Amino acid sequence: MSRKTLLIVAHTPSANTEAVLKAMLAGANHPDIQDVDVVYKPALAATADDIRACQAIILFTTENLGYMSGALKDFFDRCYYPILEEKQGLPCAIVIRAGHDGTGTRRAIDTILTGLRWRQVHEVLILRGQWQDEFLAQAEELGLYMAAGLDAGIW
Repeated sequence: MSRKTLLIVAHTPSANTEAVLKAMLAGANHPDIQDVDVVYKPALAATADDIRACQAIILFTTENLGYMSGALKDFFDRCYYPILEEKQGLPCAIVIRAGHDGTGTRRAIDTILTGLRWRQVHEVLILRGQWQDEFLAQAEELGLYMAAGLDAGIW
């Protein structure tokens, strides 16, 4: 079995969002996962080549004024057309840290993913409202789910 790559593209401007990312990475790097390399790239540093090299992706953003972070938008602006025809069907998951409801952010990302023809393989994880410690367990579970799905050849 050949190794696969799970790419995590994230914008983590606070200690809380950094903690969510670390939990997601811990889940994705679970010791039972055998054949998956987990690669984290900040949204402003991720490139089309990073997308080309992965077999699944997790997108993590904060909700900013009812929209995705400028950093994640920049990622899409730079990568959308270079990979549009190359990565159709890419399994993906979305995590939104939302001070409000995350609806506008989700809608904007869904629109972009529809255009890319990426396949959401997990319900959007919206971490709503005031900080809750359970956000960490949810993020860890999502990381594990994505890596395990790749490892098992489900996607």
